[in-house]
Amino acid sequence: MLRRFVQVGARQVARAQSTAAAQEKWDLYAGVLVERLPVVSKSLSPVEKQFQDLLWRVEFENSLKSDHELKNERELVQAELIKQGKVQVDLDDSMTKQTAQDLKDAYVEELKKFQLGSRTTPDDAANKTSSTDRCLEDTLYLLVQQKLGQQQHMILPQGKRQDGESMRQTAERVLREQCGSELQVLFYGNAPVGFHKYKYPSNQRAESVGAKVFFYRASLRNGQVGDKKTPAPKYEWLPKAALDEKLTNAAYADSIKKFLL
Repeated sequence: MLRRFVQVGARQVARAQSTAAAQEKWDLYAGVLVERLPVVSKSLSPVEKQFQDLLWRVEFENSLKSDHELKNERELVQAELIKQGKVQVDLDDSMTKQTAQDLKDAYVEELKKFQLGSRTTPDDAANKTSSTDRCLEDTLYLLVQQKLGQQQHMILPQGKRQDGESMRQTAERVLREQCGSELQVLFYGNAPVGFHKYKYPSNQRAESVGAKVFFYRASLRNGQVGDKKTPAPKYEWLPKAALDEKLTNAAYADSIKKFLL
């Protein structure tokens, strides 16, 4: 009798928990991972540099001579024949003719004037994290300061879905409201690339128990955060390695890392 009573009680508790879970309401949020893609190629490591030099040597040894090299060889043979008096030359024609050696000398002089552009910028030296003109070899990710609960946090731009909106439309609106209309981005698709959920503090669960955030990926095309109508919030463009320092919530940081490339 006691065992049967315990089993009935357990079923009732399980049913009550299931009903409570089904009645839980979650707020839907859309977040946006805005990335500034690398501007220059990655610097080669010592091993990669050695391998590149090897490939260039192999290509040079196996390559055929160019038209310029063949022309230079013909002109050298002709110059030797003229020197030996075996060939007559028109002096007026030879004075106006530009030889392959003349072209080579001009190319060498032009090469001496060429200088490679710097891979670092003044914003790198100043560590200006609000600028996209830095860390040119890396992908930078946009973090903005938003209030969650009673505290300010540096997170990906996010906002609550409104009735009648698709999640993609919410993501576009949130980014426009948070960062201004001058920030031009390209969304990669209509499907989210990541997900995170968290519960509100117990004293703030009047209508919903928590938030479910669906993240969309977008790449920066032009512009900057903030405009005349939308003052810029505190924001930073950070490489992947620096995100751990700013994303103070471990669960949130883990959710973000799952879709970082």
